[in-house]
Amino acid sequence: MSTRIFRAEQAVYLPEDAETGTRPVLGPVTVVIDGETIVSVTPGLTSDIHAGHDAEIIDVPVDQVLIPGLVDTHVHVNEPGRTEWEGFDYATRAAAHGGITTVIDMPLNSNPPTLTVDALRLKQSLAAKKAYTELGFWGGVDGSNLGHLRSLWDAGVFGFKAFLSPSGVDEYGSLSFAQLEDAMREIADFGGQLIIHAEKPDELMTDPSQIGQSYRSFMQSRPARSESDAVERVMQLVERTRCKTHILHVSSGLTVSVLAQAKASGLPVTAETCPHYLTLDCDHIPDGNTAFKCCPPIRNIEEQDALWEGLVNGTINMVVTDHSPTTANMKSGTLASAWGGVSSLEVGFRAVLTAAVRRGLGLADVIRWMATNTSQFVGLDDRGTIAPGKRADLVIMKPHEHFVVDVSKLSSRNPISAFDGMN
Repeated sequence: MSTRIFRAEQAVYLPEDAETGTRPVLGPVTVVIDGETIVSVTPGLTSDIHAGHDAEIIDVPVDQVLIPGLVDTHVHVNEPGRTEWEGFDYATRAAAHGGITTVIDMPLNSNPPTLTVDALRLKQSLAAKKAYTELGFWGGVDGSNLGHLRSLWDAGVFGFKAFLSPSGVDEYGSLSFAQLEDAMREIADFGGQLIIHAEKPDELMTDPSQIGQSYRSFMQSRPARSESDAVERVMQLVERTRCKTHILHVSSGLTVSVLAQAKASGLPVTAETCPHYLTLDCDHIPDGNTAFKCCPPIRNIEEQDALWEGLVNGTINMVVTDHSPTTANMKSGTLASAWGGVSSLEVGFRAVLTAAVRRGLGLADVIRWMATNTSQFVGLDDRGTIAPGKRADLVIMKPHEHFVVDVSKLSSRNPISAFDGMN
């Protein structure tokens, strides 16, 4: 049976006559699907749809909502080389359980990282046998492949990730600002996309003995100024090179201010933040709990408020998980020594939605940040909204059903999450 008709009393969708840039709306809708493509989107519930006598009609109950599948453009799958940390099967199954139907994999912490065409092809071949979702791949740039990025772009990566501070793994280097400018000119020359982890290394604390048991002490070792100063310098390079540049995992209101100025100047800049920055704060994290360690760190409630303001006014374009799992052994030890990364593929969307509702925002806002804008960012214009001509990547959710996160029941390979125990 190739034709299906979804009739939902609640759905987040774009009206059929929507103009480009129109925000999704929440309301009753009838959606006709032919094969894997949405054919029509009609406001209201109707049976007057000429879709053929063999059409399957699916009625979505009033307590459930039909939404487009989420598109997460920042996920560390870690395969090949570190599949004990996660892997395509575990990661994409967790993503699907979290409402995510498209995952874009980061070039690290797999080993080899996606710095060459051969490494990309290896990832693609492994993922093809294991993935439960659609998949795409970022490439990387460090000193080893500067001047040779075009081949990786032509092979299908969505862009190139750069670090200004150490990446955390030996096989993936960081760039100086001079090297970064070279990379930006190279990427701009073929119309590519740069994504960057922006923290100034000379503003990061190098003495681990200064990091104590409190999460605030770890946060202070990577101050907000290290991020905003780095982004300010990057914006100067964007102005010189006109390279399309995306700032990863924004954690600070200082950075939001820099981005607002850059956007007002017309620079080709986008930015993201993550569920852990929007829902957690450093002063309510239990001492010594390494599940919360990530870089940049989770900051205070005032910084969190600034991030929400940046999302609402459009300075920050999207929300992605930055899912970065690892083993219990790597997450053991102290806040100074443990691996930095938050595992959130399965619960990130629900955490953001919970916090958004508390702030007077709605499901349509979260869908815009986590599906519509993310898909547009990577040029996947065939998904991210419920609209005619789009892929029929659909999710049915129960927005009013609460649950308490139990890491032992999540689908990721290792039961470690900063969201454990949260309602």
